[in-house]
Amino acid sequence: MSLKRMQIFIPREIPEETRVAATPDTVEKFKKLGIEVCIEEGVGKASFYSDEAYRLAGACIIPNEQCLQQLERTDCILHVLPLDATHLSHVRENAWHISFFDAFNYASLFDLFKQRKLNVISLERIPRISLTQKMDALSSQSSLAGYVAVIQGASHLMRTLPMMVTPAGTLQAVRVFVIGVGVAGLQAIATAKRLGARVEAFDTRPEVEEQVHSLGAKFLKIDLGKTESTSQGYAKALTEEQLNHQRQWMARACSHADIVITTAKVFGRKAPLILTQSIIDQMHAGSVIVDLAVEVGGNTEGLIPGKNVMSEKGVFILGEGYWERKVATAASQMLAANLYAFVEHFWASETNCLKNDAEDDILKSCMCIKAGKVRF
Repeated sequence: MSLKRMQIFIPREIPEETRVAATPDTVEKFKKLGIEVCIEEGVGKASFYSDEAYRLAGACIIPNEQCLQQLERTDCILHVLPLDATHLSHVRENAWHISFFDAFNYASLFDLFKQRKLNVISLERIPRISLTQKMDALSSQSSLAGYVAVIQGASHLMRTLPMMVTPAGTLQAVRVFVIGVGVAGLQAIATAKRLGARVEAFDTRPEVEEQVHSLGAKFLKIDLGKTESTSQGYAKALTEEQLNHQRQWMARACSHADIVITTAKVFGRKAPLILTQSIIDQMHAGSVIVDLAVEVGGNTEGLIPGKNVMSEKGVFILGEGYWERKVATAASQMLAANLYAFVEHFWASETNCLKNDAEDDILKSCMCIKAGKVRF
């Protein structure tokens, strides 16, 4: 007797979310593995993936009014953000829920996930090792956010980024200061350089200086004493004394910059305050701050999450957040590929289900709830 095929369901996201967790291309790949794929009607509209494209790829299109019933029988849910309480109440026990799961914003949902006895994967916690490069959704989305940060900064700046020699005179290249040289910061540096800006960068980890130089940017050296990195290569939070010392030096760099991009996030906690009002007041009128840590409180004093504002002295503070949503087609393509790589890695064709090995190193890092039990 043949085994029942595993079923993946991709429900629609909240209205603000423009990305989607599967594309027609990944639907075809899932089908080749022997997995049935169901898509809620209109799920890819904001990313310009039509229902017809999904249908041609082999997906079953579920009408919106049947979404809750579909959740009751699906084996695995792929999503960008966690499902809300209404949808969670219909998910069957032991189903997999794979999405970003920022504990800072969604901690209140933990009890619901436990009650439903689900297997919950947090994409942020996938370890950064060679084996998981194809499923590293955090890096893929952060890279796009770094790119968008420069584009958004440039679009609000009343100047041209590259130097231009014209009959009317020479326009000097603008200065871009990037704070944090992780994946987002590196992409921001590379993008700003390609657009002709003069770029300076800072990170608490002195070992990234070489990477900054390799992209043609300058590295701001600040002696903070002993600093550390996590096992995943991220910078650890600084002490308050170190933060104060850092702010003094960064104030000088910010005062000369036309665009400042902040990227400092600490998972599960509020982002550190880096740009205080006193630093912002030293920046010149018309300069722009792009904050990439908006989703966890932001690095900038006076930031209003979800809005772009201007300080009393004329500094733009861009706080829309979720910057990768502005390139939703590309972001969905990358995220969908990451999710497919995860499912493919754990796919057991002989049993038509995902392997749930408690001792697997990847699952030990990213499975925050297993069958309703919190793992860390």
